[in-house]
Amino acid sequence: MTRSSPRPPARAARAPSTAAIIKEEILLDRAGFSPGQIDGQAGSNDQKALAAFQGANGLKPTGHLDAETWSRLTATSNDPAMVEYEIEPGDVKGPFNKSIPSSFEKKAELKNLNYTVPRELLAEKFHVAPALLTRLNPKASFETAGTKIVVPNVARKPPEAKVEKVVVDKSALTVRALDGHGKLISFYPASVGSEDRPSPTGTRHIRSVVENPTYHYSPKLKFKGVKTQKPFDIAAGPLNPVGSTWIDLGDSYGIHGTPSPQSVGKSGGVSHGCVHLTNWDARAADGTVRRQPAWLVAGTPISFRSVQGTRWIQ
Repeated sequence: MTRSSPRPPARAARAPSTAAIIKEEILLDRAGFSPGQIDGQAGSNDQKALAAFQGANGLKPTGHLDAETWSRLTATSNDPAMVEYEIEPGDVKGPFNKSIPSSFEKKAELKNLNYTVPRELLAEKFHVAPALLTRLNPKASFETAGTKIVVPNVARKPPEAKVEKVVVDKSALTVRALDGHGKLISFYPASVGSEDRPSPTGTRHIRSVVENPTYHYSPKLKFKGVKTQKPFDIAAGPLNPVGSTWIDLGDSYGIHGTPSPQSVGKSGGVSHGCVHLTNWDARAADGTVRRQPAWLVAGTPISFRSVQGTRWIQ
């Protein structure tokens, strides 16, 4: 399915093949228009990333993979969409957690919050859903170093432009990194706060960035399901509540990773007020927005207009 080149989508309204969707997601990821977790399904994150790519490239932002979009997308890279990867000793040596409890108090009892199995580590390493990784490698042993598997080729090149601000659209569930002229540099699906615990509005600035953070819980937060009235810490690790990266915005708000990449950007994937990205997108955002201002603007519509051949955000 993935070793041959998928056919471009027809101009008629026919659904693209699974192979085409996988390649599309990989190309979007590499181009800086993240579809979130690569799963081979044309879901809402896939459509939002496609629409952002289309708009940034002068195409009608429909969010659907038509022939013109396919042509423009495949022209972004000559590298193969899938590559062979040999599982390394570091991928399987651990330590791995036997399980991760759902309770925050129980999480605080653990010494670390690592992956539970090598397949989980490998899936995150290549931005892919564990189920799709298994489908791509049905006979592979993910626990054995030296095993050769087929994985998405998601090596990203850092953007050349300098990020001047970040717009979090709480209605669209997206994060956009912009340059000083308002040109879109990077795009990510996101989860935001609920009606009970909404994300902030207005303007905030990044205060600090922490890699592999320890999670600090304060009783003042009054999270549902947390019974203790004492502060506690949850150890670092990719399955920590804030994932592998914390971008601090002050007042206990932040842009950060998550142990549940499959829920990012989905209608049910709400947060306690922070902005959730996949761990790999949070690391990419860290690389582009470190020491740059973050702008959280509620429900801002992003429309495009052409100014002297350059695409601008207004």
